[in-house]
Amino acid sequence: MMRFIAAMAVLTGLLMGSAQAQQQPIKIKLSHVVADSTPKGMASLKFKELAEQRLPGKVVVEVFPNSQLFGDAKEMEALLLNDVQIIAPSLSKFDKFTKKLQVFDLPFLFDDIAAIDRFQKGKIGQELLRSIASKGYTGLGYWHNGMKQFSASKPLIKPEDAKGLKFRIQASDVLEAQFRALNANPQKMAFAEVYQALQTGVVDGQENTWSNIYSQKYQEVQKYMTESNHGVIDYMVVANTKFWTGLPADVRKVLEQAMVEATKYGNDLAESINAGDKKKIEATGSVQLTVLTKAQAAEWRKAMLPVYKQFESQIGKDLIDAALASNKSS
Repeated sequence: MMRFIAAMAVLTGLLMGSAQAQQQPIKIKLSHVVADSTPKGMASLKFKELAEQRLPGKVVVEVFPNSQLFGDAKEMEALLLNDVQIIAPSLSKFDKFTKKLQVFDLPFLFDDIAAIDRFQKGKIGQELLRSIASKGYTGLGYWHNGMKQFSASKPLIKPEDAKGLKFRIQASDVLEAQFRALNANPQKMAFAEVYQALQTGVVDGQENTWSNIYSQKYQEVQKYMTESNHGVIDYMVVANTKFWTGLPADVRKVLEQAMVEATKYGNDLAESINAGDKKKIEATGSVQLTVLTKAQAAEWRKAMLPVYKQFESQIGKDLIDAALASNKSS
């Protein structure tokens, strides 16, 4: 009898332990390298809010901004190792998996965010989103940051003003070629290292969106800025493929919808955040801002145009043409 009672006690304990294990929420670590106040930061927090609101007790989303968990040199590998489940790297990070995604780094390709949005939401843009699932990265959406601007230790008005300057760039062959076309010296560098590099003169300038420039306080270490809108910084939100496909179907469906809504939320905010941060930078009075005229911008585009030909065979002329066509509103 005592053996029976003991056996029942053990069985009950195992069942309770199993039930408790089943009740443990699914933890999702979302890591990124920018501030909470940026479009990416706000979209990340919105995804957390929606996911936990709609899956109470089932899902917990932990957001790690400002390279707290992984910097942009390590996050891609960390995702594959499932040390983090969702990241939102710059589109420049994916050229090692498919050269077609280099299209987003071509200078003066898109007129504005609206054109980028049309391209990304179209058939070709959606195909690119799904193009690296077999590599372990499941694309969940595109997040806008904004158009890129220049900053430097001297005014940049004409293309020849960039000659000889050292510019920090993301790890992108296209961006490297872009600055080579200007006879400048591109330096590949992690995002978290840029402020100090500008402060100490390791690099003379950089390219970024107004929201990144302001949130990273580059206005403290760069006296001259140029509104050039010469490129785009957008992100591809990706999940670890094995993790994402292994989620219960009902949970994954809710998370997918939460991501759709978080994406729209962040993307709708991107333009206003960048416009507001530009005004904040101007309000400091410490920056000399040059806004390129159409004629001046055309000079910069002409100087960088050889980059298109250089990468046409890798990206595909049809893809470049399709991106250019998105500038014409339907």
